[in-house]
Amino acid sequence: MSRSWERKVERNVKTVNKRRKKEGKTSLSAQTQKGDRFLGRNYIFPILLVLLMAFYVVTFSPWKVKAQSTTMFWVTLGCYLLLALFYFLRRPYLSVTRDTLETRRFSGYKRLNAGEIRKIVLQPGYVVIETVKGANWVFSRVINRYPVDRMGERLKAFAELHHVQLEVKTK
Repeated sequence: MSRSWERKVERNVKTVNKRRKKEGKTSLSAQTQKGDRFLGRNYIFPILLVLLMAFYVVTFSPWKVKAQSTTMFWVTLGCYLLLALFYFLRRPYLSVTRDTLETRRFSGYKRLNAGEIRKIVLQPGYVVIETVKGANWVFSRVINRYPVDRMGERLKAFAELHHVQLEVKTK
C-alpha cells in the first residue's frame, strides 16, 4: 500500500473507532499498531535511592535525637523508598513497530519515525540510535538489562526496510 492510502485508512479507522466507542462497542483491531516491545529493568537508580536512605540514617542517627520529633525524617525516608519502588517497577522499553520506534524517557514518551533516524549502531551490550535532531538513544544491557541481541535483530530488519544506515561494531 502507498503511504497516502495508509494515512487515509488510519484516519477512517480513527473516525470509525470514535463512533464505535460512543456506541459502546469495541474498537477495530486494525487501528492498533502491533510491534515488538523489548522490556528492560531499571535497578541502578533505585539502588542509589536506597543507599541515599542508608546515608541519611547513618548521618543523622534519629535514634540519638531526643529533643526533636523525627516524624518528618521517617516520612522522607518512606517517600524515598516509594520513589525507589516506583522506578524499579516502571520498566523502560523500546517498542519497534513498522514505521516507528518508541520509548519512555524522564520527560515522557518519545517516538521516532524512520526519517528521523540517522544511524543505528549495534555494539556488544549496547544499541545506539542516532537521531537527526536531539540526543541519541542508548540502550544498554548492563545499565537497564535490555535484551540487546533480540533488539539488534529486530532493528536490523527495521533498518533494512526503511534504508536506515546500520553499523555493527565488534570489540
